[in-house]
Amino acid sequence: MKIPSPCIDICKYKLDNRCIGCFMTKKEKKTFKSLKKQSDRKKFISCLITKQNEFAKSEKWDTIYRRKCNKKGFNYNKIFTLNAN
Repeated sequence: MKIPSPCIDICKYKLDNRCIGCFMTKKEKKTFKSLKKQSDRKKFISCLITKQNEFAKSEKWDTIYRRKCNKKGFNYNKIFTLNAN
C-alpha cells in the first residue's frame, strides 16, 4: 500500500504556479507519482510541509490530508514519526 499523494483535489494554480490546495507545482505532482519507495514519499511530503509552513498554507491541507490518509488506512502521525528518524 502506497502513501497517498499530498494532492487534496483542489488543483487551482495561483501562487507562483503552486496549487492553492496542496501547494505543489504540476512538476512536483508528477514527481510524487513517480516515487516508488515509501521513504522517498515521506521525505517529499515532509519537504512539502516545510514549504507550506513558510507560506502559512498548511492548516487546511493538514486537516484534509489527515482525512485522506485515514480513508486509505494510513496513520498520518505514523507517516511523519517514521520520517523523523
